[in-house]
Formats: sequence, structure tokens, C-alpha cells
Amino acid sequence: MLLVWLYGVMSVGAVSRSVLHILTDFDRAPLAHGLSAAAAAVYVFITYTLVRGGETARKAGLVCCAVELAGVLVVGTWTLVDPSAFPDSTVWSGYGWGYVFLPVLLPVTGLLWLRRSRTETAAARA
Repeated sequence: MLLVWLYGVMSVGAVSRSVLHILTDFDRAPLAHGLSAAAAAVYVFITYTLVRGGETARKAGLVCCAVELAGVLVVGTWTLVDPSAFPDSTVWSGYGWGYVFLPVLLPVTGLLWLRRSRTETAAARA
């Protein structure tokens, strides 16, 4: 339940931030604001899969958590190596520094939880 709540909070935060920046200053940092919008979409979809439940949603959640983790690692590293590419920060900048590192912790936790839920479901069927 905590994982669903945290993903819900990140969804609201990322959507709000990306909408505000896209409407007010997209031309200043289109890459950063576009990546924040992509992160928001991923958070919303993962939240949906966690709430929805079921094997198909679990598999989709696993894929999205892996994509999210890859995005956080790539963008986080990119923002440290070439800060000039990001005049404004993204949700994933500095591995989620502005969000208390939740962007890097959530997908790891999500992957572990979704894998464990598969094991528990399979054990319950046997």
C-alpha cells in the first residue's frame, strides 16, 4: 500500500511540474521538460498497474519499473556529466535529488515487490 501511495504522490508531483513548465517555459529547456513529462507518464502508468493488479498488470509494471530505473540512471548520469544540457532540472536529475532520491528508490522497490508478488501468487496456486 505504501508503494502505491508513493507512486501516486510522484505521479501528482511529476504531472503538475511538467504541465506547469511545458505551459510556461518549454522553449527554455525542452529536453528537461519533455523528460519530466515522460517520467510523469511512467509514474501514472505504474501507479495504475499496482492498483489494477493481476498478472498482465504485474508484467506491465515490471517493464515500466525497468524503464523508469533505466531512465533515472541515464538521465541522472547525464545531468552530472553534462549539466549544460539541462538548464532546468528534471524529475530524474541527479538521480532524483530534488525528490529525496525517490525516483531511484521507487523502481528498485517496485521491481522487488512485483517479482515477489509473482512468487507468492505461484506458490498459492501450487
